Amino acid sequence: MGNANRTTTPQSSAFQQHIGTKWADREIPLPALREAAQVAAHRRERVSAAFAGRRLVIEAGEEKTRSNDTTYPFRASSDFAWLTGWGSSTEPGAVLVMEPTPEGHAATLYFRGPAGRDSDEFYANPAIGEFWIGPRPSLAHVAADLGLPTRELAELDTAAARAEDNPSDLRQFLSELRLVKDDYEIAQMRVAIEATARGFSDIARVLPMITGNPRGERIIEGAFASRARLEGNDVGYGTIAAAGEHACILHWVKNDGIVKAGDLVLIDAGVEMDSYYTADITRTIPANGRFSPVQRKVYEAVLEAAEAAFAIVKPGITFNEVHKAAMAVIARKTAEWGFLPVSAEEALKPENQHHRRYMVHGTSHHLGLDVHDCAEARREMYMDGVIEPGMIFTIEPGLYFQPDDLTVPEEFRGIGVRIEDDILVTPTGAENLSRSIPRTVAEVEAWLAPAPRAARRKK
Repeated sequence: MGNANRTTTPQSSAFQQHIGTKWADREIPLPALREAAQVAAHRRERVSAAFAGRRLVIEAGEEKTRSNDTTYPFRASSDFAWLTGWGSSTEPGAVLVMEPTPEGHAATLYFRGPAGRDSDEFYANPAIGEFWIGPRPSLAHVAADLGLPTRELAELDTAAARAEDNPSDLRQFLSELRLVKDDYEIAQMRVAIEATARGFSDIARVLPMITGNPRGERIIEGAFASRARLEGNDVGYGTIAAAGEHACILHWVKNDGIVKAGDLVLIDAGVEMDSYYTADITRTIPANGRFSPVQRKVYEAVLEAAEAAFAIVKPGITFNEVHKAAMAVIARKTAEWGFLPVSAEEALKPENQHHRRYMVHGTSHHLGLDVHDCAEARREMYMDGVIEPGMIFTIEPGLYFQPDDLTVPEEFRGIGVRIEDDILVTPTGAENLSRSIPRTVAEVEAWLAPAPRAARRKK
């Protein structure tokens, strides 16, 4: 009886009779078919053709417990969202079933519809009751919204449906289909990146006010989170707001550190839209508005690596060539600075890789519904795959000199720099979708410069 100590809902028959009567009829107009639903129908046709005669069951997933009777914010599975277009308004527990037919598949969406006032669910069930979490959409509402037949979840034996004939390679197939984005997806990515750019501008505005705050990193995180919730569904992943030597920790998400005047601050963040498409962008900026000479040296090396990788992107090359282009610069720079025990050419040999001490992660990953999109794809389709128009991926080289690394001079220790952009492959080359967010040293310093006194007075 985990919730017995919190159960105070009246149980008297008089209460139950009273609360179940005298409710006004609701006039809820049906929505127009959403744009994402039209695209999702074409996607289902492609899946149907590949799995003729096979029953396909794609689950949105369930809410997950965070603590006792509280849950994490629900996010439907990306495969489910891609095939339905439902996104952030998805009802937990929903299931898409594609039943084989002589013509292909008949798709039906199962979910838990709203309970009537003749039940006690609406006031007595804190998990799904309307008084607790708000009204759930009707079957007719979702059918109109998504262009799919809908049925009550109770009519589906999910375990049996999944066990009967759900292909084991379905997730891999979906990942590989999602490698090339359609026009709707590209448009959603542009919107996500534009919102993310505004989030970075929000950070630039608060940065001068947080120097010396014991948890200044949290202020950065909070500024971006506000933008993500304002314009999207949420952040696409845990924001990294890493000041000083924290920037050398690749997935620093505690964000509980101080921001000191001389620090570089590495910010890796992305807004996720209600469609679930997310940006993934990193900028490294000086807390006091100007790079020191050694910070500038490291930053410009990373920027050179990013530009070298971007320069080769075009249809026909393999995905891993992008990484190799960035690594050639990283190896050359660290060798020039005397950090390697061998030449850059020797370091780049597969059996050596000394330069990777300062950048252990990869340069690129696909991006879309997931921040690390299409993760189930085969290596020959992903890392060794040929780049095609419509692919979107990151380019994110970095240099990280750990505070206790004796292979580098003391003035380099504790410096971490990453520059990450979101790249769209075009028929003739590539477009840097996040290019509007300042990248060069001059752009960053101008971006962070205090507004002139006269301009401040006008505001």
